[in-house]
Parts: sequence; structure tokens; C-alpha cells
Amino acid sequence: MYVQREAQGALGRLMRQFKVVLVTGARQVGKSTMVQEVLADTFAYVSLDDARLRELARNDPALFMKDHVPPVVIDEAQKAPNLFDAVKLVVDARPDKGKIVLTGSQTYRLMHGVSETLAGRIAVLRLSGLSLRERLGLTGRAPYVPGKNEGTGTDAARFDVWTTLWRGDMPALLDPDIDWDDFYTHYTATYVERDVRELIQVANEERFYRFLISCAARTGAVLNVSELARDVGVEVKTCNHWLSILKASGMVHLLRPYAANAAKRVIKSPKLYFMDTGLVCHLLGWTSPRVARDGAMAGALFETFVVAEILKSYFNDGRNAQNVFFYRDERKREIDLVIRDGMTLHPVEIKKSASPQAADVRAFSVLEGIENTQVGAGAVICQTERAYSLRENVRAVPLTAI
Repeated sequence: MYVQREAQGALGRLMRQFKVVLVTGARQVGKSTMVQEVLADTFAYVSLDDARLRELARNDPALFMKDHVPPVVIDEAQKAPNLFDAVKLVVDARPDKGKIVLTGSQTYRLMHGVSETLAGRIAVLRLSGLSLRERLGLTGRAPYVPGKNEGTGTDAARFDVWTTLWRGDMPALLDPDIDWDDFYTHYTATYVERDVRELIQVANEERFYRFLISCAARTGAVLNVSELARDVGVEVKTCNHWLSILKASGMVHLLRPYAANAAKRVIKSPKLYFMDTGLVCHLLGWTSPRVARDGAMAGALFETFVVAEILKSYFNDGRNAQNVFFYRDERKREIDLVIRDGMTLHPVEIKKSASPQAADVRAFSVLEGIENTQVGAGAVICQTERAYSLRENVRAVPLTAI
């Protein structure tokens, strides 16, 4: 069963503004399915998984484009990097917009080709796994901003938080007959053996898998690359390269710390978040929702889930989430998220409990001293079923409201 994707609206909007749209994201998040669902009646579809078509696209891209006249969807476009020059020639010769849609999962290579040849002609739409909004049929809201783009949260009882978090956000896993462990075992093997093999030395594959596990154990934490490299047994340079692969593949997001001219002694390291908590649970060997809920990392896992959901609300709208930060300074004052809306800063705390307290938002006051900004509505996102006020302009907010 197809689940309507929130990114469908952004796809249509970007196609009206740009000559080419690239839909990218991690493997198995539903890129091809969404594009075919939306464009099946008006666009031809060609996949470079087909060996014959792939060879033609690589060896004679001009002839490939002659055979596949727009409007056309070209799936797995990263498999023929020479194709981008031919795409550029085609769109430059046409006045119309939105007639070529590319999809691809190996963003590391794909974006290099895009930036080299299609700059100014292409929009990039990043698709992640299913969002909670999509699962519950609550699509249509703008990217999350506390007090502004919040839902009612009345659907909080319609899903089990820890089962959803543990099962993960891959569309295929909506089918209860698909074994969770089998899916992620083959998913990670495919990712490492196919995607990563093209980007790092084959001899390092086993160590890269160990690197994946070490990253999963750090989800929700400030990233210390030197410590990570030491634990994996690689150089810092190698570790940074591998992190860039994870980031470009859509597996992780590196959340930047908020900094302003008047904000003193703010740390510079980002926080590491996996985009799929199901993958985290698999990599760390957590075999059931109960194990995930009761383990020592339950708070970090819940925080990862919430941050990923907020990021998805931006990505699904065609945005890059550049206004979503965290705050931490040398005095250890922390705010899980700071969402900037114009010159207004919205603080967000994330608590896995169902009944947060006013004391949980004490750190929000550190934002009041930042010049040329104002502090807007704040939120504590938690497992409450109904929103309620914690103090003036700060509310406890259920997951389904984000």
C-alpha cells in the first residue's frame, strides 16, 4: 500500500521553478516509488539499474537523451555520471521547466556531478524514511516551529512510540510480514558492499562497519571525531571522510551548534543524529522495543527520533533545515534544539517522560542575551498525550504535534 508522501507537494513546487529536480536520499526510503506515483501518467520512466541502458548512458549520453526525450524520470542517475553534461545540453535547449526528474541514492558522487554541470538549473529534494506525519495521515503542515506550525496532538494514542521507534522508518517495514532483523541485515550489507565499496578501499569494509556501530552508539551526542577515530582504529582524516559518506548518504545528520556574535564560549562541534532509529537499534543489537525502551541509551534514542522527525518536516518541504541548531556552551548549559524563524529563536527540549516539569526548561533563558534576536514560543516534546503549559510561552507538546 502506498503511503502519501509529504514531499509530493515540494516536488511539484520545485518542478515549476527549475528545469531539473533531483530526488535523493538513503536507500529504500521510497524515492522511485514516490516519483512514479506522482508522475506515472505524464512522464516516461527509465532506470539505470538496467545494464543495457546504463552502458548507453555511460558511453553515449547524447544518444541516451535522444532516445529518452523529456518529460522523463531517470532513476539511479549516479550510475552514469557522464550523463549530466547531456542533461545540461537538453535543458538549455528547452524553455520549459520541470521536464527532467533524476533520482539517486549515492549522493556523495551524485552531488559532485550536479554541482559541476547543473548548477542553477537543478533543485535538490531530499527524501527520508516515513515521517510520523505520513504514518498518521497528518501531512500538509509547514516545517515544525514551536507555537506556530504545531498540530493538536490528538492522535497521540494511535501509535506505540517504542515499537515505531524500534521498527524504523523504512516504508518496506510497514509490512508486518517482513522480518525486522533480516531487513536491516541485508540493508547494511548492501550499503557497505555496494555503495561504500566504490568510495573506500575494499580492505576497510569490515572496519567501516565497525565505524557504523560506533557512530550508532553516539547518536544524540556531541561529536568527538578524535575519540571516534581512536575507538575504530583509523586516522582522524579517514574518520572525517567516512562521516562525510554517512552524511551524504542520508544516514546521519550533523546538527550545528547555534552561534551568534554575542553568544560567548559556544562549542563548535556538531551533534550526530541517525535519521532512522530502527537502523540504530539493529546496529547496536537491540532486538525488541522493550530492549530499546529500557536500555541506558533510551533517552538518546528518543531524542534521535524526535530530531529526525523535525528534520524530515523541513526536508519534505524542500528545505535544508539550516535554521535548526542545538545550543551548548562551556558552562554546560544546553538546549536540545534551537529553531530560528526570522530573528526569533524557539527553544526545544526533548524528554522521553510523559510529564516534564518547568525545571526542564531552565536553560531557555540563556537565549535572552543574544543580540538582534527575540525568544519565541518554546516546547518540551515528550510522550504526553495532550499539550499543556509549563510556564508562560512554553508548552509540553506530544510527538504527534511536531
